[in-house]
Amino acid sequence: MSFKLPIEAAIFDMDGLLIDSEPFWAQAEHEVFAQLGVDLSLADSMPDTVGLRIDQVIELWYQVSPWQGVTQQEAKERMIARVVQLIEDKKPLLPGVEHALSLCQSLGLKIALASASPHFMLERVLELFNIRHYFSAVVSAADLAHSKPHPEVYLNAAKALNVAPINCVSLEDSRNGMIACKAARMRSIVVPAAEQFNDKCWGISRC
Repeated sequence: MSFKLPIEAAIFDMDGLLIDSEPFWAQAEHEVFAQLGVDLSLADSMPDTVGLRIDQVIELWYQVSPWQGVTQQEAKERMIARVVQLIEDKKPLLPGVEHALSLCQSLGLKIALASASPHFMLERVLELFNIRHYFSAVVSAADLAHSKPHPEVYLNAAKALNVAPINCVSLEDSRNGMIACKAARMRSIVVPAAEQFNDKCWGISRC
Protein backbone atom coordinates (compact mmCIF):
# COMPACT_ATOMS: atom_id res chain seq x y z
CA MET A 1 0.00 0.00 0.00
CA SER A 2 1.37 3.44 -0.91
CA PHE A 3 0.50 6.77 0.61
CA LYS A 4 1.74 10.33 0.63
CA LEU A 5 2.29 12.46 3.68
CA PRO A 6 0.26 15.68 3.73
CA ILE A 7 1.75 18.91 2.42
CA GLU A 8 1.75 21.57 5.13
CA ALA A 9 4.09 24.17 3.66
CA ALA A 10 5.33 25.59 0.36
CA ILE A 11 8.85 26.97 0.14
CA PHE A 12 9.69 29.22 -2.80
CA ASP A 13 12.98 30.16 -4.38
CA MET A 14 13.22 33.77 -5.60
CA ASP A 15 15.61 34.39 -8.51
CA GLY A 16 14.21 32.89 -11.69
CA LEU A 17 11.02 31.70 -9.98
CA LEU A 18 9.29 34.74 -8.46
CA ILE A 19 11.22 37.30 -10.48
CA ASP A 20 12.98 37.08 -13.82
CA SER A 21 16.29 38.21 -12.32
CA GLU A 22 18.73 35.63 -13.69
CA PRO A 23 19.50 37.88 -16.71
CA PHE A 24 20.25 40.71 -14.26
CA TRP A 25 22.76 38.59 -12.36
CA ALA A 26 24.39 37.67 -15.68
CA GLN A 27 24.49 41.35 -16.68
CA ALA A 28 25.94 42.45 -13.34
CA GLU A 29 28.57 39.71 -13.44
CA HIS A 30 29.55 40.67 -16.99
CA GLU A 31 29.80 44.37 -16.15
CA VAL A 32 31.80 43.95 -12.94
CA PHE A 33 34.09 41.22 -14.25
CA ALA A 34 34.77 43.28 -17.39
CA GLN A 35 35.77 46.21 -15.17
CA LEU A 36 38.16 43.90 -13.29
CA GLY A 37 39.76 42.58 -16.47
CA VAL A 38 38.43 39.04 -16.09
CA ASP A 39 38.77 36.85 -19.19
CA LEU A 40 35.07 36.36 -19.94
CA SER A 41 35.87 34.05 -22.86
CA LEU A 42 36.35 31.33 -20.22
CA ALA A 43 32.60 31.27 -19.49
CA ASP A 44 32.05 28.07 -21.48
CA SER A 45 34.51 26.21 -19.26
CA MET A 46 32.69 27.20 -16.05
CA PRO A 47 30.29 24.86 -14.22
CA ASP A 48 26.57 25.60 -13.95
CA THR A 49 26.34 28.53 -11.52
CA VAL A 50 22.57 29.17 -11.63
CA GLY A 51 21.23 28.92 -8.08
CA LEU A 52 24.65 29.34 -6.48
CA ARG A 53 25.42 32.10 -4.02
CA ILE A 54 27.12 35.10 -5.65
CA ASP A 55 30.27 34.78 -3.51
CA GLN A 56 30.61 31.20 -4.77
CA VAL A 57 30.32 32.41 -8.37
CA ILE A 58 32.95 35.08 -7.76
CA GLU A 59 35.31 32.56 -6.17
CA LEU A 60 34.95 30.24 -9.16
CA TRP A 61 35.82 33.06 -11.54
CA TYR A 62 38.74 34.20 -9.39
CA GLN A 63 40.21 30.71 -9.58
CA VAL A 64 40.21 30.70 -13.39
CA SER A 65 40.97 34.39 -14.01
CA PRO A 66 42.33 36.16 -10.90
CA TRP A 67 42.36 39.96 -10.71
CA GLN A 68 44.05 42.57 -8.57
CA GLY A 69 43.06 45.74 -6.73
CA VAL A 70 39.50 44.80 -5.76
CA THR A 71 38.63 42.20 -3.13
CA GLN A 72 36.09 39.48 -3.78
CA GLN A 73 33.87 41.07 -1.12
CA GLU A 74 33.96 44.40 -2.97
CA ALA A 75 33.14 42.65 -6.25
CA LYS A 76 30.18 40.95 -4.56
CA GLU A 77 28.86 44.23 -3.19
CA ARG A 78 29.09 45.86 -6.63
CA MET A 79 27.18 43.01 -8.27
CA ILE A 80 24.43 42.92 -5.66
CA ALA A 81 23.96 46.70 -5.84
CA ARG A 82 23.68 46.50 -9.62
CA VAL A 83 21.13 43.67 -9.52
CA VAL A 84 18.99 45.51 -6.97
CA GLN A 85 19.09 48.58 -9.21
CA LEU A 86 17.98 46.55 -12.24
CA ILE A 87 15.16 44.89 -10.29
CA GLU A 88 13.88 48.24 -9.06
CA ASP A 89 14.05 49.67 -12.59
CA LYS A 90 12.56 46.72 -14.50
CA LYS A 91 10.22 45.23 -11.86
CA PRO A 92 10.43 41.71 -13.36
CA LEU A 93 7.72 39.86 -11.43
CA LEU A 94 6.97 36.66 -13.32
CA PRO A 95 3.42 35.81 -14.49
CA GLY A 96 1.31 33.75 -12.11
CA VAL A 97 3.35 34.46 -8.98
CA GLU A 98 0.63 36.15 -6.99
CA HIS A 99 -1.91 33.53 -8.11
CA ALA A 100 0.40 30.74 -6.90
CA LEU A 101 0.96 32.44 -3.55
CA SER A 102 -2.75 33.12 -3.12
CA LEU A 103 -3.56 29.50 -3.97
CA CYS A 104 -1.09 28.19 -1.38
CA GLN A 105 -2.56 30.55 1.18
CA SER A 106 -6.13 29.46 0.37
CA LEU A 107 -5.07 25.83 0.88
CA GLY A 108 -3.87 26.67 4.36
CA LEU A 109 -0.20 26.12 3.58
CA LYS A 110 2.52 27.96 5.43
CA ILE A 111 4.75 29.83 2.98
CA ALA A 112 8.46 30.60 3.14
CA LEU A 113 11.13 32.03 0.88
CA ALA A 114 14.49 30.24 0.68
CA SER A 115 17.11 31.90 -1.48
CA ALA A 116 20.85 32.26 -1.96
CA SER A 117 20.45 36.03 -2.28
CA PRO A 118 21.20 38.22 0.78
CA HIS A 119 18.40 38.76 3.27
CA PHE A 120 18.06 42.52 2.72
CA MET A 121 17.57 41.86 -1.00
CA LEU A 122 14.86 39.26 -0.35
CA GLU A 123 12.95 41.68 1.85
CA ARG A 124 13.35 44.49 -0.69
CA VAL A 125 11.94 42.35 -3.51
CA LEU A 126 8.95 41.15 -1.49
CA GLU A 127 8.10 44.71 -0.45
CA LEU A 128 8.65 46.06 -3.97
CA PHE A 129 6.01 43.71 -5.38
CA ASN A 130 3.72 43.91 -2.34
CA ILE A 131 3.84 40.17 -1.66
CA ARG A 132 5.64 40.17 1.72
CA HIS A 133 2.40 39.40 3.58
CA TYR A 134 2.22 35.92 2.06
CA PHE A 135 5.47 34.78 3.71
CA SER A 136 5.72 33.54 7.28
CA ALA A 137 9.50 33.10 6.96
CA VAL A 138 12.23 34.57 4.78
CA VAL A 139 15.46 32.59 4.86
CA SER A 140 18.75 33.43 3.15
CA ALA A 141 21.74 31.19 2.51
CA ALA A 142 24.03 34.23 2.27
CA ASP A 143 25.59 33.71 5.69
CA LEU A 144 25.41 29.92 5.86
CA ALA A 145 28.42 27.64 5.65
CA HIS A 146 26.83 25.99 2.61
CA SER A 147 24.47 27.23 -0.08
CA LYS A 148 22.50 25.35 -2.73
CA PRO A 149 22.86 22.56 -3.82
CA HIS A 150 23.38 21.88 -0.09
CA PRO A 151 19.95 21.54 1.61
CA GLU A 152 20.70 23.77 4.61
CA VAL A 153 18.69 26.79 3.50
CA TYR A 154 15.62 24.62 2.84
CA LEU A 155 16.00 22.80 6.14
CA ASN A 156 16.24 26.16 7.91
CA ALA A 157 13.10 27.37 6.13
CA ALA A 158 11.16 24.29 7.22
CA LYS A 159 12.40 24.78 10.77
CA ALA A 160 11.33 28.43 10.72
CA LEU A 161 7.83 27.30 9.72
CA ASN A 162 7.86 24.53 12.34
CA VAL A 163 7.06 21.97 9.64
CA ALA A 164 8.92 18.71 9.00
CA PRO A 165 10.84 18.83 5.70
CA ILE A 166 9.00 15.76 4.43
CA ASN A 167 5.74 17.73 4.74
CA CYS A 168 7.05 20.58 2.57
CA VAL A 169 6.91 21.15 -1.16
CA SER A 170 9.62 23.30 -2.71
CA LEU A 171 9.32 25.40 -5.85
CA GLU A 172 12.51 25.97 -7.83
CA ASP A 173 13.80 26.86 -11.27
CA SER A 174 17.41 25.64 -11.17
CA ARG A 175 19.25 22.34 -11.08
CA ASN A 176 21.19 23.33 -7.96
CA GLY A 177 17.98 24.36 -6.23
CA MET A 178 16.24 21.12 -7.17
CA ILE A 179 19.14 19.08 -5.78
CA ALA A 180 18.96 21.06 -2.53
CA CYS A 181 15.23 20.36 -2.24
CA LYS A 182 15.62 16.64 -2.83
CA ALA A 183 18.52 16.47 -0.37
CA ALA A 184 16.22 18.08 2.21
CA ARG A 185 13.70 15.24 1.56
CA MET A 186 11.07 17.64 0.28
CA ARG A 187 8.74 17.18 -2.62
CA SER A 188 9.86 19.31 -5.52
CA ILE A 189 8.16 21.36 -8.23
CA VAL A 190 10.52 22.75 -10.84
CA VAL A 191 9.62 25.59 -13.21
CA PRO A 192 12.67 25.82 -15.47
CA ALA A 193 13.48 28.50 -18.01
CA ALA A 194 11.88 27.82 -21.41
CA GLU A 195 15.19 26.94 -23.05
CA GLN A 196 15.83 24.29 -20.37
CA PHE A 197 12.33 22.84 -20.31
CA ASN A 198 13.23 19.53 -21.99
CA ASP A 199 16.35 18.85 -19.90
CA LYS A 200 16.06 15.27 -18.62
CA CYS A 201 17.56 16.25 -15.26
CA TRP A 202 14.17 17.58 -14.12
CA GLY A 203 12.94 14.00 -13.86
CA ILE A 204 14.69 13.84 -10.50
CA SER A 205 12.03 16.15 -9.08
CA ARG A 206 9.42 13.42 -9.53
CA CYS A 207 11.37 10.81 -7.55
